[in-house]
Amino acid sequence: MKILVINGPNINMLGIREPELYGKQTYKNLIEQISNHAEELGVDVDFFQSNTEGEIITAIQRAYFSNFDGIIINPAAYTHTSVAILDALKAVQIPTVEVHLTDVDAREDFRKISYVKLIAKKTITGKGFNGYLEALDYLCRDK
Repeated sequence: MKILVINGPNINMLGIREPELYGKQTYKNLIEQISNHAEELGVDVDFFQSNTEGEIITAIQRAYFSNFDGIIINPAAYTHTSVAILDALKAVQIPTVEVHLTDVDAREDFRKISYVKLIAKKTITGKGFNGYLEALDYLCRDK
């Protein structure tokens, strides 16, 4: 099984960006935790992070041609604005789990809108790094 983990804008700034919301662990720590869990599950995992919407769309499309079995995506701020990311996910029809580090429903009203949720098989919010591990477990069970 092959899973692509996509992270959107500012996720690369974990540990620096609003530590009271996102904690002090870094993006490198996140990758390490997911990689370790994937190894335990016997899953191949690739990572992609971009602050640019078009690059995220291209990564989704490449996942199709690279025969990925699942996508875990934290589109970050693009969650609330990007119909284009939704359309890319619809086009490839790869089972997708949406993840958010914080509980977006408990934050500003605009964060309650998620275009990705319209295609995601599951949405996990407010569980920090563990949300990604839960998403990986879910995709492995669902396959």
